[in-house]
Amino acid sequence: MGSSNSTLPPPSQPGSPLQVCLNNVFASNTGGVSYPQDLLYQFLDVKPYNTAYSITPAAVTRPTTAEDVAAIVQCAAASSVKVQARSGGHSYGDYSVGGEDGAVVATIGSGTLLADVTSRLHDAGGRAIAHGTCPQVGIGGHATIGGLGPISRQWGLALDHILEVEIILANGTITRANATYNPDILFAAKGAAASFGIVTEFVFLTHPEPTDAVVYSYKIQLGKHADLAPTFAAWQDIVADPNLDRKLASEVIIFELGMIISGTYFGTQDEYNALNFEGRLAQNATVTVSVLDDWLGIVGNWAETEALQIVGGISGPFYSKSLTFQATTLIPMTGIQDLFSYFDTADKGTLIWFAIFDVEGGAVNDVPQNATAYGHRDAQFYMQTYAVGIGSLSNTTTAFVTNMSDIVMSSMPGVQFGAYVGYVDPKLTDGPQEYWGTNLPRLESIKAAIDPGDLFHNPQSVSPVAAAAANVSGAQPSATSSGASTASIGGIRRVGVVWEYWLLGMLAVLGASLQ
Repeated sequence: MGSSNSTLPPPSQPGSPLQVCLNNVFASNTGGVSYPQDLLYQFLDVKPYNTAYSITPAAVTRPTTAEDVAAIVQCAAASSVKVQARSGGHSYGDYSVGGEDGAVVATIGSGTLLADVTSRLHDAGGRAIAHGTCPQVGIGGHATIGGLGPISRQWGLALDHILEVEIILANGTITRANATYNPDILFAAKGAAASFGIVTEFVFLTHPEPTDAVVYSYKIQLGKHADLAPTFAAWQDIVADPNLDRKLASEVIIFELGMIISGTYFGTQDEYNALNFEGRLAQNATVTVSVLDDWLGIVGNWAETEALQIVGGISGPFYSKSLTFQATTLIPMTGIQDLFSYFDTADKGTLIWFAIFDVEGGAVNDVPQNATAYGHRDAQFYMQTYAVGIGSLSNTTTAFVTNMSDIVMSSMPGVQFGAYVGYVDPKLTDGPQEYWGTNLPRLESIKAAIDPGDLFHNPQSVSPVAAAAANVSGAQPSATSSGASTASIGGIRRVGVVWEYWLLGMLAVLGASLQ
């Protein structure tokens, strides 16, 4: 049901200036805006991804053009209501609620889901970009916080493919940003866009689809998790090698029933066999190796992992944390043993939990730290801990997730860890610093220049720092593109079709960022 009018804050009240303004924006589109008093508002409109947090936006809107988005932003600003954009809606804390001759680029609307990005680029000439494995994630959030994926070691992050964006700023103007026009806005959009505006369109550099791939899986099920520690240690040694073949993508998933080491090698089976990957790992594994020669089949295979089958597109109560590791800051054997022993002895409060380790490095690390807002160019692999509550999220389950990270960190005193904003953690006390690291001061300066009133806000967004705002270049509102000569791939733009914007007013908001 909808909320009682007596319990709603002023911006959410029927007839409020906010509602009058939004109703005018959507005068010809009666389904374009919903309010808390509407029937089944939470179920049909808010649709929280992480049900452990209770959020009631002042409104949910569904614009179909960039001009609609600009008008929505102006309505929100006039009522002093905060704004956040939702693309695929995969916010862990419900915060959502080129450059070379002959390059082939694609213009993609920010509401497009990764599954559609893959299929439409394929249909438009066999092109591809680097992106993650969950098909239900929206490109709008994914590509503006990082966009980690199996082919990132060869091609970089999803955001490394961005040549230009169309973005709505806090003053309601529609502008473009690229390497020469509003470069500071582009810098911020490539890693922290939710704090600076609403991206309605991307221009991406694309690659030819890979033609050969080996998909492998080593499923290890022994009596105790503690028995799996040596195999994990062997995997860590392999992926920490600075000369590791960039064609190799690999991840470890530890869960209630054992451990799976899986991934993709973007080459031939003979090349994969020459790595002796299986021989360098501990034995006692059920091994599956498949050779694929179709990009759509490769991407489809990624979506079939056990973790994604359980939690990929399903809302529910959960908690997650992440840690970054460099090639020089590996988990010592004592820490590995303590962690795996903890899996056996901990009171988890749930059977649905994961500890996931994803190798990165390669092309991701080639990009200078200060080239984009993304804060972890030195990361060799990530650890993500994740647990889903049964019915609700218990303190026991939350503590279990927290303790997994604490055990690892306590075995590595003096190491400075970061966190991936795509796995946003609402409980971090210094979230912005852990997400953006040394790039945070520049982001704060840009924020002060283009959003000094902090209109685009969530509990862990970048805050404006006025002292250095004068040093920011760009911030030129304009609806005019740079005029760069590009070959756009048609049929992909879906501006606003899937996008929904949460106007977060005077409400208690707990949340996280877009994956």
